[in-house]
Amino acid sequence: MKIMRHLVLVGGFVALASPVIGKDKELPEVRPAVFEELVGCRSIADSGARLACYDSKVAAMDEAEKKDELVLADSASMKEAKRGLFGFSIPKLKIFGTDNAEKDKFELVAKIDSAFQTGYGQWTIILDDGARWVQVDTQSVVRSPAAGMEIKIRQAAMGSYFANIAGQRAIRMKRVN
Repeated sequence: MKIMRHLVLVGGFVALASPVIGKDKELPEVRPAVFEELVGCRSIADSGARLACYDSKVAAMDEAEKKDELVLADSASMKEAKRGLFGFSIPKLKIFGTDNAEKDKFELVAKIDSAFQTGYGQWTIILDDGARWVQVDTQSVVRSPAAGMEIKIRQAAMGSYFANIAGQRAIRMKRVN
């Protein structure tokens, strides 16, 4: 159920980052109000009042997190969520940090759990994390995909992906679950 955990994590981010987004506009920095209030405590000059502010705002953040109104994630868990969602078409939201084109280039490397061919000779491959990918071209492979083989998947054009199975020539695939 890793995928479900990733979807819940992303759902939390989407709930926090729900502004209407223009197609070519820079996405705004979205920070929850409870976090902004905590950061605001730094500007209080009196140390006793600042500490009281921090105590109350940290308690508010803790309560919001317990009620699932605030989702906290570090970069490692965001990377894991991004890996779990790799291949799905999701809205372009600023939920995984900065929108740096170089950072967004992503290649998934995984192990094949199982593979089978459809009646049309195209492959369906299930990865070790449960993700299911189907071949969308008619390119043949020299060595049939099998459990334990390494697969590298990278983004291609028009919503598809290139998959290299055990170092072979790439086939075009798409993720179906």
